[in-house]
Amino acid sequence: MRRHLCFVATLGMCFFALNTVAHAQQVKADTGGVAIGRDVIQSTIIIGIPQEKVDELVRDAKSSLEELTVQQRENIALLKEKLDLNLGQVRAALAILGENDIPPERLAAKLVEIAERFKDLQATASAQLGDDPKIAALKIDAQKAIEVGELARADALLADAETEQRRGLDRLALNAAETSARRGEIALTRLRYREAATHFANAATVFPPNSPYEGKRTSYLQKEANALYQQGYELGDNGALLSAIERRKRLLELIPREREPLQWARTQNNLAIALERLGRRESGTAKLDEAVAAFREALKERTRERVPLEWAMTQNNLGNALRALGKRESGTAKLEEAVAAFREALKERTRERVPLEWATTQNGLGLALCDLGERESGTAKLEEAITSFGEALKERTRERVPLDWVGSFGNEGIALMYLADRRRDASMAETALVQINTAFETMRDGGNALSAAYYGRQLPRARAIVARLRGR
Repeated sequence: MRRHLCFVATLGMCFFALNTVAHAQQVKADTGGVAIGRDVIQSTIIIGIPQEKVDELVRDAKSSLEELTVQQRENIALLKEKLDLNLGQVRAALAILGENDIPPERLAAKLVEIAERFKDLQATASAQLGDDPKIAALKIDAQKAIEVGELARADALLADAETEQRRGLDRLALNAAETSARRGEIALTRLRYREAATHFANAATVFPPNSPYEGKRTSYLQKEANALYQQGYELGDNGALLSAIERRKRLLELIPREREPLQWARTQNNLAIALERLGRRESGTAKLDEAVAAFREALKERTRERVPLEWAMTQNNLGNALRALGKRESGTAKLEEAVAAFREALKERTRERVPLEWATTQNGLGLALCDLGERESGTAKLEEAITSFGEALKERTRERVPLDWVGSFGNEGIALMYLADRRRDASMAETALVQINTAFETMRDGGNALSAAYYGRQLPRARAIVARLRGR
């Protein structure tokens, strides 16, 4: 233990000036007493114990009382009186001085500071209103340890209490977050997507970034983004779609590709879907270009070998985005890429394995082939398109999925219309007109305005082709 010098200069009364924080009054003790203010200038401390005797006490602070001399015990008794501490606290204060490298001119002030802190500790370590019995017991034991100067034991007991309290706080936080999320699920059930997004966002804010509950926070943020996407897609809210895109881009920063490659890829796929939806509504190709890029990023981790069906789904999504992009650009390059993506998807989306998904991809392939056939001379692509729609209709039956059935039925009618015009086949043109009109009326009567409008735009051309081929 280090030897500390100059605690008290003489056998008589010694004076030390302590300069601490400004803006407080001077506090002085009567002769032989001790006084200190919270924020003091020129606080005067007077203790009548010789320097060498205090040094002995500091040096022997960890010796038992029986090992101390009668004079040392008398000096400790004097310190008890002057500092208003008990025996254990005085000995602990002296041990603290011995463990720290205190400049000689500050030793007296530090001794009084320690004494004052002991008194504060006795108050702050006691149980508080709302503590559960286990925490209250730990705090009471900590208070008892402080009363006898066992600060290390008191700290260990309060550490246990703190751990219990943090567990309680964690439980409260988890419960609060789950309550908000539950409200979000209720809002989704009521089709109140913006309201749901707010509840999920509130659940996420319970946890700070990079906390032990980062996974929970991220899952709530994903639900928020999904709710915003539904608001945008189902209710035509482009602002919500933009918000969903922003949230999903932020999620990509929170999900490390190296540690969670498939989750990262799923988020890329979802981001691309939102970009594609918004891109279809906006002029230009910027959002569609972004969507294509995001789908391709997702495919870097969603490989055929690793997750074949998810790979196929993303290939199908890529085909849709490429087709939308190809319809806005001159030439046929993007449409040909779309056809290739749909054909890739069909390698895993087989009829035997996932019949309805297989039919969906067959329908997408038929649309891309029909777009190509409309731009190209000849009839090969249109014939392939009709074949694809026919395949889709094998699983998209009217009884099983009526809306999907009428969509593929109408799409087949459009391809037949183009082919009939090229072949000058009036009978085929009339069949096409019936199919397109059936799709239009079914969608109209079912309240599907967008699809009804799409097929409705095809009707004048189909009627004109029939009239021309019939010579009317």
